[in-house]
Amino acid sequence: MSGNEYGVGRLGSLADDSWVPPVIDTTRAHPARMYNAYLGGKDNFAADREAAEQIIAKAPEVRDLARANRAFLGHAVRMLAEQGIDQFLDIGTGIPTADNTHEVAQRVNPAAKVVYVDNDPIVLAHARALMAGHGMGATTIIQADLRDPASILADPALRGALDFGRPMGLILLAVLHFVSDEDGPAAIVKQLTDVLAPGSRMVLSHATTDVDPRGDAAVVEENQAEAVRVYGQKSVAAVTLRTGDRIRALFDGLELLPPGIASVYDHLADPDVRHHGVGIYGGIARKP
Repeated sequence: MSGNEYGVGRLGSLADDSWVPPVIDTTRAHPARMYNAYLGGKDNFAADREAAEQIIAKAPEVRDLARANRAFLGHAVRMLAEQGIDQFLDIGTGIPTADNTHEVAQRVNPAAKVVYVDNDPIVLAHARALMAGHGMGATTIIQADLRDPASILADPALRGALDFGRPMGLILLAVLHFVSDEDGPAAIVKQLTDVLAPGSRMVLSHATTDVDPRGDAAVVEENQAEAVRVYGQKSVAAVTLRTGDRIRALFDGLELLPPGIASVYDHLADPDVRHHGVGIYGGIARKP
């Protein structure tokens, strides 16, 4: 199916289920729409809200964690743009909200180019509606699945938009924990980074099983188990939490930039952001 079948234009909220692409099963939650619910958005269905609310009831801090993860994206993209990176490949972009990759990058450099990749038709439709506005800059949206990196890299729209002979920013924000061990997340990352030019950057965040020593390990582990259960039973994609060491291994062959693999909260270093322990690790790395 071509993503172009959904066209562009203004889309309303999904909260009343008033607009549904024909291929969408609204009875199953989707991680992108659950994430939208954590952020307080309206672009989600009843099944997404029900699943998200089950996790929030157990661990209400997930809402702050989602916001911190989103702020990490803005921080990383702004930093890369200020360092001269002017093209970005954002895979697993999720439903557009405030300060998307293209907005942050093009605020620093209006000539920056961004390609978004996602496998959810609703994400793509909303992204295209957003990009239809005047002055959105050079932005491309394609439908593809992270678990098939070869198809992403071969996409003619991607190849036409980005120059792989020059450094770019690869964004993998909160998406690899929806890739199972059987699908080989490390091999996927390697296939993507192998084709990047030297000087390229990778921005990655990933949910973890690690527990902050200041927290109650038993409570955190119980909350993690509930999240795994809800995603496994109610979402179209199960979640796989990984240790910090396994997440660090995803950066093999790349040079981690300070502060290395750290909580997304620690990357922000913002005293106004409530700190709830680890939750999600973030990392920014350079290809030598």
